[in-house]
Amino acid sequence: MSKTILITGGAASGKSRWAVSYFAACDYVLYLRTTDSLDPDTLHRIEYGNKQNFVEWDIRTGVTEPPAPLFTDHKFVIFDSLPSYTSHVIHSMCDDLTTITEDKKKEIEAKVISDVNDMYDQIMVIDGNMVTITLETGFSVTPEDREQAIFREILGTVNQRIANMSNEVYLSVSGIQFKIK
Repeated sequence: MSKTILITGGAASGKSRWAVSYFAACDYVLYLRTTDSLDPDTLHRIEYGNKQNFVEWDIRTGVTEPPAPLFTDHKFVIFDSLPSYTSHVIHSMCDDLTTITEDKKKEIEAKVISDVNDMYDQIMVIDGNMVTITLETGFSVTPEDREQAIFREILGTVNQRIANMSNEVYLSVSGIQFKIK
């Protein structure tokens, strides 16, 4: 049975570590990283798990286009990270955030949600499992910087929708994960 999981929490709270550990014994995991490189600790954890479990993972970095077409026959997928992907979509759809309209914010939110929904649909078709990693925005005050406030607002809305779409949701705090859905 297919499963979609969202893991959220603060920065450096153990989200990526948990996702990598969740699939450690699985072969042919697709690890999609939205930045140009994987942090050394996560890469070491993947390499160590691959060696210990005699498995091989497919790691792709710099994912800035809709990720669903990257799924082939991978039964297990980690999408890291939703905030970075959201930031890329924001900047590709709006040149100047200081002049962003409510309609444009809604358009950006819809685009990110649609792209994640496409990934969830794809993982369901192949009866696989997927973990999406995001950053919890609800624990801080609204930033004074307008661009940061807009990003926080958009990501907060996206997180809510993705959490509702996911089969399970975990909160990561100080390296400990709590199942909240």
